[in-house]
Amino acid sequence: MREIVIDPITRLEGHGKITIFLNDEGNVENAYLQVPELRGFERFCEGRRAEDLPIITTRICGVCPVAHHMASAKALDVAFNVEPTETARKLRELEYCGYFIYDHILHFYFLGSPDFVVGPDAPPAKRNILGVIEKVGLRIAKEVIKHRAYGQKITGILGGRPTHPVSALPGGMSKALSEEERKEIEEMVKSCVEFAEFSLELFHDVVLKNVDYVNLIKSEPYTLRTYYMGTVDKNNEVNLYDGDVRVVNQKGEEFVRFGPSEYLDIIEEHVEPWTYVKLPYLKKIGWKGLVDGPESGVYRVGPLGRLNVADGMATPMAQQEYERMYKTLGGKPVHATLAFHWARLIELMYAAERALELITDEEITRKDIRNMPRKPGEGVGIVEAARGTLIHHYLLDENALAKKVNLIVATTHNAPGICMSIKNAAKGLIHNGNVNEGLLNMVEMAFRAYDPCLACATHFAIGEMPLKVEIYNHEKRLTRTIER
Repeated sequence: MREIVIDPITRLEGHGKITIFLNDEGNVENAYLQVPELRGFERFCEGRRAEDLPIITTRICGVCPVAHHMASAKALDVAFNVEPTETARKLRELEYCGYFIYDHILHFYFLGSPDFVVGPDAPPAKRNILGVIEKVGLRIAKEVIKHRAYGQKITGILGGRPTHPVSALPGGMSKALSEEERKEIEEMVKSCVEFAEFSLELFHDVVLKNVDYVNLIKSEPYTLRTYYMGTVDKNNEVNLYDGDVRVVNQKGEEFVRFGPSEYLDIIEEHVEPWTYVKLPYLKKIGWKGLVDGPESGVYRVGPLGRLNVADGMATPMAQQEYERMYKTLGGKPVHATLAFHWARLIELMYAAERALELITDEEITRKDIRNMPRKPGEGVGIVEAARGTLIHHYLLDENALAKKVNLIVATTHNAPGICMSIKNAAKGLIHNGNVNEGLLNMVEMAFRAYDPCLACATHFAIGEMPLKVEIYNHEKRLTRTIER
């Protein structure tokens, strides 16, 4: 038996490696995603002042700080028994839309699209953002950079900083929006709606018009039949900032719907010795290992998970594309892992459209932006991070110091699914010992669709990026080493 190790996996946030075991015939026996980063931030937060937590937890990641900021603030709203004002809630959601705009643009163009625009078998030197620019042209590259910057500028205006925001407080926000700022954001958001429309057209032209790519999306190696989890509003439409968490089964039927305070009744976490990431599962069904199907408690979150649990999108152009995706891919729910990319662009459109609704709301510039906290206690805050459902759970003592902190991050929810997707892809692509750079990249495509953030999943501060592929025999003896 041989072992192939891809270390590190590429085009993601954080550090991880893939280990693939081949049997004597050269076919895949098993595959694992291993995350060697150390879990830490929950401990860092204990003993800290409650009002510092929305600032401290943003340092978990420079890619996902707004999600942690908002989940933390919502947890403190509950812990201090205070509801934000209506204007504060809208300002928070608007800031959150800016985060989704820049984050989804980042993943699609910089991390995901090289596999489609340049091609999965393209040389590694071309399979990156520079290769994408070479294919689509400098003018489009400038639009990508401009609109990603717009998303960050929106979060900067509303959050005090474009990264690691400081604006959300228990009960509201620290700063109101001026009319001049409102007008500036409105112009940026209008442009982001147009850019989201362009991005979907690009996906149609490059991916959907390519029969090979469509077949790849629908193929069995990239298919996983799991439960799905995401946040919906009262109409069962996607909501990124607030609502109930809904879980559907493999047929799209509702399995459970719950509020933030009930999450411990729904979710349990399994631990394996080969990774620092915990493996969540649906408590009622139980942990049955890394397998899919209705008897397994594994579920998935993120863009595809959110669309699968929802009955639709709350904005018109996003809804139109939502309907097109399910029509093209055979109806709901879609189990094709690579469809995460399409779902991500639909959410980009939704975030831009929703931001336009909020920035033109007559209440958005009102000065009533905070209600004062009450006696400290316990609270759970849930938002939909770009990568999926994010849970912050705080227990405060009588002095409003953090006594206990629990975080379940989107990539943690997806960890079992990512492991299974890697195994499925490896089994479907590697045969008779034939392994090359292109095939290994196509195995990586299985995890890259999730846009994983391994620093968030392990709550880690510092990572490194070495790369080594090691091949072992069935006796686990090293037979070959490849480095790049």
